[in-house]
Amino acid sequence: MPANLTPQYLEAEKRFKEAKDPEQKLAELENMIRLLPKHKGTDHMLADLRRRRSQLKKEIAKAKAKGRRGPSFRIPPEGAGQVVIIGPANAGKSSLLRALTNATPEVAPFPFSTREPIPGMMPYENIAFQLIDTPAITADFMFPWMVEVTRNADAALLVADLSTDETLEDVRIVRDRLASKKVELVPELTREDGNSPIRHLGTILVGAKADAPEAADRFELVLEALQLPFQRIAVSVERGQGIEELKKMIFTFLDVIRVYTKVPGKKPDLDSPFVLPRGSTVLHLAAEVHRGFVETLKYARVWGEGVYDGQTVKRDHVLHDGDVVELHA
Repeated sequence: MPANLTPQYLEAEKRFKEAKDPEQKLAELENMIRLLPKHKGTDHMLADLRRRRSQLKKEIAKAKAKGRRGPSFRIPPEGAGQVVIIGPANAGKSSLLRALTNATPEVAPFPFSTREPIPGMMPYENIAFQLIDTPAITADFMFPWMVEVTRNADAALLVADLSTDETLEDVRIVRDRLASKKVELVPELTREDGNSPIRHLGTILVGAKADAPEAADRFELVLEALQLPFQRIAVSVERGQGIEELKKMIFTFLDVIRVYTKVPGKKPDLDSPFVLPRGSTVLHLAAEVHRGFVETLKYARVWGEGVYDGQTVKRDHVLHDGDVVELHA
C-alpha cells in the first residue's frame, strides 16, 4: 500500500535531515510522527520514526550528562565520509585543511593554536568529504575529547612533519597515546569493529613539508618504524605538491561508490549522486532514497558496469561506481 506522504511531511523530513542540533532534530521527528498519514501502509515507517525518536532522546540525555563532566565535540558527519586529521604540534595539520577544503583555521608557529575540532568540506569531482582538523597530540597532553572525535571518524590522516628530525618520535607518541585510549591506527579501512572495545581506525600517512631538506629520508624512517603497510603520500602546501593526489587517495581509501537515480522516462540527475559503501546493492540504494522503498521495491533497471543499458535486476544486485538506477516499486 502506498504511503501517500503529504508535502507537509516531506518538508518536515527535509528539515530533519538538514538539522545540525539534536534538539532541532527531535522537534522535526515529532512533526514527522504527527504529520505521517496513519494507515497500514505506514505502520513500519511509524514504528521506525518512534524508534529513532527514542534513540535521539537517549543521546540528548547522554550528551547533557557528559556536559557536566567536560566538553564533548561530536561532529555531525557530512558528505561522503568523515576523515580526522591528527598529528603532533606544528606538523602542518591546519595548513593541510586549508589546502584541501573551504575551511580557514588559524595557522600559527606555536603548539595548540587549534584548540577545538575544525571541520571543512573537501570537494572531489561531484561529491565532497568532511575533514576535521584537531589539536596536537604530544607526550604531555591530549584533549580528552580527541578519543570521541577519532572513534567516530571513518578514517584518519596521520600528519608527519618531514622538516624535523623529531618526526619519528612525534609520530610514535601520537600512535601510542591513541592506542592507550583504545584507538589503534591501522592501514586498512575498518567500517565495523563488532563488539571489540578497540576502534581500528583506517589511516593514511601524510608527510607534510615535503619540500624540506632530507624530507624523503625522514619519511622512509617513519614508515619503517610503524612496521605496517600504511598508504602514504608526501605533500607540500607551499608548492601545492601532492594535494590533488591526496584527494584522490582519500576517495579511493574510503572505498565508496557514486550511484545516480532516474525517474522513468526522464534523464538521470548526474549532479547529486548517492554515495554508498562498495558492495552495496539495489536494496541499500532504495533505503537511502526512501525507507518506504525497502518494503515496496520490486525491481530496478540499471545502466552501468556489468549490465546492458536498462537491464532489469533484482533487489540484491551489487552496484558499481557510476551506475544509473531506476527504482520500481
